[in-house]
Amino acid sequence: MSELSVQHLLGIKYLNEKDIQLIFETADHFKEVINRSIKKVPSLRDITIANIFFENSTRTKLSFELAEKRLSADVINFSAGQSSVKKGETLIDTVNNILSMKVDMVVMRHPNPGAGIFLSKHVSAAIVNAGDGAHEHPTQALLDSFSIREKLGDVAGKNVVIVGDILHSRVALSNIFALKLQGANVKVCGPKTLLPKYIESLGVGVETDLRKALNWCDVANMLRIQNERLDISYFPTTREYTQQFGVNKALLDSLDKEIVIMHPGPINRGVEITSDVADSKQSIILNQVENGVAIRMAVIYLLASKIK
Repeated sequence: MSELSVQHLLGIKYLNEKDIQLIFETADHFKEVINRSIKKVPSLRDITIANIFFENSTRTKLSFELAEKRLSADVINFSAGQSSVKKGETLIDTVNNILSMKVDMVVMRHPNPGAGIFLSKHVSAAIVNAGDGAHEHPTQALLDSFSIREKLGDVAGKNVVIVGDILHSRVALSNIFALKLQGANVKVCGPKTLLPKYIESLGVGVETDLRKALNWCDVANMLRIQNERLDISYFPTTREYTQQFGVNKALLDSLDKEIVIMHPGPINRGVEITSDVADSKQSIILNQVENGVAIRMAVIYLLASKIK
């Protein structure tokens, strides 16, 4: 059996194209499993996984937990918001305490970029990065690419535009790495204040006119404005942002072709996309949610097979 080239999933930038294809093939198998009447497999019966979330999360946390339980792993959930971290305990102390309970894998979300890398150097468990600040969110990028592959047959050669707050988005960065690795063409679109200065050095085009971007693309991945990360005002008003960078059904219908609409969630309905777009047949948002469980099962399963 093929295996991943890495011991941890810290970011897409540490993977190669073979790793991504292996994850997708494994996820294909698990997608069949989760659509059966008995949705569990005993693959990880002896593995204990700790989900450690230092930032709030609903969808990602639920998706990981479901993936782990579908694989029959033992699961410990740890939410730093209600924990000793508030009393001043360090990241290493927290994790060492959890590892002393003989945990094999840690799924961690943390507000600081590089927290997973730091952790991987200090503990013996396999680490899965479930989002580190505005840095990376690798499983989201994998499920996004997997969803494009499922809808359009392949990622290579496809034109994908990522629209919105690129500056604060770990989803955007991981998606750019994953899409480029698979041979897609990528552009970003948003207010200039929300586009990082270095973005073109990643081999990505920049388009500030939304209509032009949508006419160019096969797939539009719509990001939400991350109000919780905006320390200053990057655009005049939400209404003005929506007028320039929001997608509604009239705009979609006026394009030269039919494009695929994606969104990593949670959606700010009426801001980056309207409800009639989110719920339209061009949207694959609910497929992304379903594929998230299969992709996370694949990642956990492949990393667990490397645990000695």
